[in-house]
Amino acid sequence: MPERRDGAPLTNPRSERVRRVAALSRRSARERSGLFLAEGPQGVREAVRHRPDAVAELYVESTAARHERWTPILADARAAGLPVTEVDERVLATISDTATPQGGLAVCRRLDVPLAEVLDAGPRLLCVLAHVRDPGNAGTVLRGADATGADAVLVTGASVDLYSPKVVRSTAGSLFHVPVVLGLDVLPLLARLAAAGITTYAADGTGATLLPEADLRVPHAWVFGNEAWGLPAPTREACDEVVAIPTPGRAESLNLAMAATVCLYASATAARDRSPAPSAGARR
Repeated sequence: MPERRDGAPLTNPRSERVRRVAALSRRSARERSGLFLAEGPQGVREAVRHRPDAVAELYVESTAARHERWTPILADARAAGLPVTEVDERVLATISDTATPQGGLAVCRRLDVPLAEVLDAGPRLLCVLAHVRDPGNAGTVLRGADATGADAVLVTGASVDLYSPKVVRSTAGSLFHVPVVLGLDVLPLLARLAAAGITTYAADGTGATLLPEADLRVPHAWVFGNEAWGLPAPTREACDEVVAIPTPGRAESLNLAMAATVCLYASATAARDRSPAPSAGARR
């Protein structure tokens, strides 16, 4: 008999369906199926509200389904016609990638888009992850790109898998807000950006240009490198400018996520400062 998706809780952690979902913690299964996991109420909420088209199905632990954090999420999911399955604690522990599951997860379809689609939209601010390997850093940078209004995040093939559960969790739902392009080669990418009239700024402590001196009023892309060795010389040389963040204190440097947040915030501030002030009638 097929397992019901809405009705009696799913209780068999060894069922084929449970094994199929649990396998999505592995990159090979994600690439083969085109699916990934979004865990916890925040990530699931953002998926349901902002990209319900990408949600294949939801699994929620039976007691969590009646918790105040999950009730509105499940109401939105059912209103959108998304399949919801209640599961018991053992099943949730089996399909979750975390040691302490947060009540439920969503199985989602890949979100990445072609580079041409991003460039055709005339972006003002882009974020490039070149050889970024740490899941927490990658997710935090994507979250910062979302918060500062970046048009897309472009990720090289040498970087961490953006759909790994750790990266998805660290984006705190921002993965469902910002277009992402994956699997890029950094030097051909920089050439494409130049051809599209987008200035490229390599964020690197060796930069001759300090952040306050960079012209962030033009369409531009920030290029962020590996956590340990930064950006290799060919990548720096292919960018229009190499930009350093002034550090008047005693800290030797900023980590990748901190540096990216500072650069992206500077870009957001430049965009705000060049925008016309709202009319008096528009203010509330």
